This record gives sequence, structure tokens and C-alpha cells, in this order.
Amino acid sequence: MSVENFVVDAQPRADEGKGASRRLRRTGQIPAVIYGGDQDPQSISLAQNVMMQHLEHEAFFSHILDVKVGGKTEKAILKDIQWHPYKPLIAHMDFLRVSESSMIKVQVPVHFIGEDVAPGVKAGGIVTHQLSTVEVSCPAGKLPEYVEADVSALELGDTIHLSDIKLPEGVSIVELSHGEEHDLPVAAVVVTRGGAAEEAEETAAPAEEGEAAAE
Repeated sequence: MSVENFVVDAQPRADEGKGASRRLRRTGQIPAVIYGGDQDPQSISLAQNVMMQHLEHEAFFSHILDVKVGGKTEKAILKDIQWHPYKPLIAHMDFLRVSESSMIKVQVPVHFIGEDVAPGVKAGGIVTHQLSTVEVSCPAGKLPEYVEADVSALELGDTIHLSDIKLPEGVSIVELSHGEEHDLPVAAVVVTRGGAAEEAEETAAPAEEGEAAAE
């Protein structure tokens, strides 16, 4: 896990409403809000080009951020992001204030490890990913940048589920709190069409048919 620190420079804004937001966007700024904690929500504006650079980092989505507003720094997480309907531009952002002990629920990326050594892959299969992110619950101070799904032991046809993901202390997967039927598949090793395993099955089939005919 990295210890990268993200600083979000924001400006307080008084003008609100659709018209004010449109004017703000035309100047290369993003309307946003920071809320939560024991303080009132505050409307802020952010530089579009700077935020687009931040979003290039996967960790930005699952990290405690330093949001600087009017000379004051607040700890927060990115709670929501809205995009322009057809342009690659951010339309609005929401930030939630947190403390180290705040209990939060955040989507974090799943990193898959061991794909190159999985027996099922060596036998001609491929690893398919059913999930790319999972929602975790934890104190803000223990928020992982990502979680790892180890597929190194998977044979052809094997699947790993949410319950197979090893989590840091104090972190839980929200979906699993709803019962065993919510233990969703995360990844599986499947036979590729025309792969070695399929070729072996096709080769064996005529032989079996010949043996049946002889009988």
C-alpha cells in the first residue's frame, strides 16, 4: 500500500444554482461541495485541469485527501463525481469530511495477483475478472488503497469469491454483511476457445466414440 498524499486546493464559492455552475465551468472550474462531520456543507470550486490529473491516479478514489479551503485544511474522501454527458469533463464533485476514527464505506479497487503462475492458466485457461472494485467498511484511518485477490492456486474451472479476499485488520467487505448468498464471485479460470485444455477434450472424444463402436 502506498502512502501517497493528495492535496486538493479549493476556493469557497457563494454563487449557487445551475446558472452559477455553468458560468463557473466556462472558466475551467468545477462546482463542488464538502460536507459531513459537525460542520455545515460548504460550496467550493476546483480547477478542472488539476482534478483531471488527480483522477489519473487510482489511489485518489480510495484515499484520505487534504482539502484546503480558505487557508484551512480538512480531511475528506471523494464521495461522488458527476461527468459531463458527452465531454471528458467533470461536472460536479462531492467530498465527505472524515476523521481517523470515522466509519466509512468506500469502493476500493481489486488487484489480482498470481495470474502468471496459476495452474489453470498454465493448462491453457485464462483468468476472468467478475469484479474490479469492492465496497469496504472501516475506520477512515485504516482505509486500504486497494485489496488483493490471489488467484495463484486456481485450476481450470476454479473460482474465488469475496470471502477469499484477505483484508487488513479492521476492514470488512460490505456485501458479505448481507449473508452467505452475497459471497459473490471475484475471478475464475476458464477454458479459452481453442485452448490446450479444449483441444485435449476434442482429441479424447473421437477415441471414446471408437471404443464404444468396438464394443
